[in-house]
Amino acid sequence: MNATKSKFIRLRILIVGLVFAAGFALIGGKALLLQLTQGSWLSQKASGQVEESLRSVGKRGTIFDRRGREMAVSIDVTSIAARPGRVKEVDAAARELAGIFKKPTGEMKTKLASGKPFVWLKRQATPKEVEAVRRLRVPGLEFISETNRFYPNRTLAAHVVGFTGMDGKGLEGVEFFYDSHLRGTDMSSWGRRDALGNRFQSEPPADEAASGKNLILTLDQGVQFAAETALNDAVAASRARSGMAVVMEPHTGAILALALSPSFNPNAYEEAKKPLWRNRAVTDPFEPGSTLKIFVAAAALEHTSLSPKTTFDCENGTYRIGRHTVHDVHRYGVLSLADIIKFSSNIGAAKIGEKVGPEKLHRTLRMFGFGEKTGIDSPAETAGVLMAAGKWKEIDTAAISFGHGVSVSAIQLISSVAAIANDGVLMRPRVVQAITDRQGQVLQQFDPEPIRQAVSRSTARTLKEILQTVMLPGGTGTQAALDGYTACGKTGTARKVDENGQYANDRHVASFIGFAPAEEPRIAVLVVIDEPKGQIYGGAVAAPVFRKIAQSTLNYLNVPPRPTTEKLRVARDDEGRG
Repeated sequence: MNATKSKFIRLRILIVGLVFAAGFALIGGKALLLQLTQGSWLSQKASGQVEESLRSVGKRGTIFDRRGREMAVSIDVTSIAARPGRVKEVDAAARELAGIFKKPTGEMKTKLASGKPFVWLKRQATPKEVEAVRRLRVPGLEFISETNRFYPNRTLAAHVVGFTGMDGKGLEGVEFFYDSHLRGTDMSSWGRRDALGNRFQSEPPADEAASGKNLILTLDQGVQFAAETALNDAVAASRARSGMAVVMEPHTGAILALALSPSFNPNAYEEAKKPLWRNRAVTDPFEPGSTLKIFVAAAALEHTSLSPKTTFDCENGTYRIGRHTVHDVHRYGVLSLADIIKFSSNIGAAKIGEKVGPEKLHRTLRMFGFGEKTGIDSPAETAGVLMAAGKWKEIDTAAISFGHGVSVSAIQLISSVAAIANDGVLMRPRVVQAITDRQGQVLQQFDPEPIRQAVSRSTARTLKEILQTVMLPGGTGTQAALDGYTACGKTGTARKVDENGQYANDRHVASFIGFAPAEEPRIAVLVVIDEPKGQIYGGAVAAPVFRKIAQSTLNYLNVPPRPTTEKLRVARDDEGRG
């Protein structure tokens, strides 16, 4: 019995061994056959399975306004690429892709037959396009996850925010200026790709480390909207070439609104002409006209014995300086320094400038920041033009005193007037208040930065009293008067220089600048209207825009009005000039 059982076991082992031997022989034979008949093909397929570094683009940070409302976000999109060497049946694939992308077949064929290791077929494709291409199941095509920049408010604050290019790099505005902070870090991970271009065994990148930082702007969407609405209406009504409006906190330098008209949609920036992209309030200088009389008065009060009551003979509207003649819109006789500002007399301002002298006037203008960059966190800032005092001729002193022969930027001008509101302290303007991480933790805070004491506190307060009279009957700024609030301000009207370097008679810049409330200023507002038609004076064209913006902003900020302060009733004879 035992012998029989043992013999049976040996027989089973033998049979199993023979089966395994036959199997191994079959596999070896098959391998040999494949090696002999398809070795080259197999080698090519194996070479297609490669280990490589896979790139992942970090997500760009979000831009918020000061109240946490989104102004620029990144959304996930899919881009489509090809590995031309892996694409079979190029002609058929080109026809299909051309139909999906609505591109010429020849263009697609050129890319697929290029012989390059990698080509883009469509960056940031639509979901419909992605699905259609996936259904083709063409070997060698790749679907790459990227992000697309989206601006939910379209044209709102477009010049401050700016935009990014297809590669995700900032090209204008804070998108450009803070690009290194906003841009995510490109990460790499190792993985394998098969012969069909499919990825497997990949190690995902560290998403948190790849993300860009967020920006919190000083802008307030509510104030920005009010400024843009009022400015666009004024530019359209006056048939002007363009316009600018800026709202600033005098005590901090924070820009609450910066509006330009016309504007553009950063979601489709390619559709706008390039000159529209730049932030002209920062990049473009202009002659300020009579708004500069504020600083001539500041120089007189700060550096001479002149007072608001000091009188000057305004020559009944005509004043000769060498071979040049200075004119006033109205004929004035003797005016006090304060009334020269109120009525905006060019002759009076010229005579104040003569008393101050080139050196002291130049020094005062420099103290207020003219002729130098403010350091605002926006690209391509201009320094404007302010000649050295040693180069001034007699007519230059006079012309500069009423705002010609010198050029400024809108940011320079509002910063300088805000310094008067801030008891003489010039603040650095800024449009970003903080950089945060994805969780909202503050990484860098930009606190208010005083630059210098431009004039003494007493001079600044005397100027406030003078600038309030501009809104009184007879003043050039009556149309800027507010309901329930006192305000300070100054009109400006300047002739523009034409292509031949001569002052044009039919091209003007109309402006108004001021701050409110007069007692404790919360906002400074600048309005500039470029080449208005019909009415050309700042008091008629720009002052009403100041009133709309300042009124709505003070209400929006819940600044309590003064019950006893009523809006001035202005007769037609008092309508704005200057």
